[in-house]
Formats: sequence, C-alpha cells, structure tokens
Amino acid sequence: MVLDTSVRFYEYWYFHVPNYVLAALMYSLLARFLLSFVFAPDSRNYIYRAFVRLTDPILAAVRFVTPRSVPPLLTVLLAAIWLIIVRFALLVGFITAGLAPRVAG
Repeated sequence: MVLDTSVRFYEYWYFHVPNYVLAALMYSLLARFLLSFVFAPDSRNYIYRAFVRLTDPILAAVRFVTPRSVPPLLTVLLAAIWLIIVRFALLVGFITAGLAPRVAG
C-alpha cells in the first residue's frame, strides 16, 4: 500500500500537525533518556537542558498518574510509551471518523 501522492499535506493538516507534534515530543523523550546516561541531571549542557525543558511538562503529566515508587529515568520511558499510545489513539480516532489520509490500494 502506498500513500496517495496526489493528496496534499494541507488537506489533512488537522491529522498531520498533532501527529507531528506528538512524534517530536516522543523522540525528544527518547533523546532525553539516552542523554541522561551521558550527562548529570543538573548538567549545564545546553542541548540536554533544551530536552529537559521541552519534556518536563509531559513528564509532569505522567508523574501525576505514575506511582512515586517508579524511578525518574523509567518515568521518561513511560512518558514515551504514553505518547505512542496517544498517537495510535489519534490515528484510530481519525480513521473511525473517516478523516484520516487515505491509502491508495
């Protein structure tokens, strides 16, 4: 199956924009997880700090529903898993509503 190339991005912007934002946050969480093995939590490295600032709001929401006994580093992975689930739910919701981009068959 191939995505229909005649379909333009702006026709399905309402699907692509949230999906892109969720994907960027998910990959940022994974990058933060990997960088946490290289940098200390209070590191002054500007790249690591950017990932921390970008992902802290997501982690705050995940910490709200996650037990306190879960280590902080594992919470970062749980947040990425939650974003995968949200992306999948978004896709299923758009498909169910008939609003997702169509696949040429």
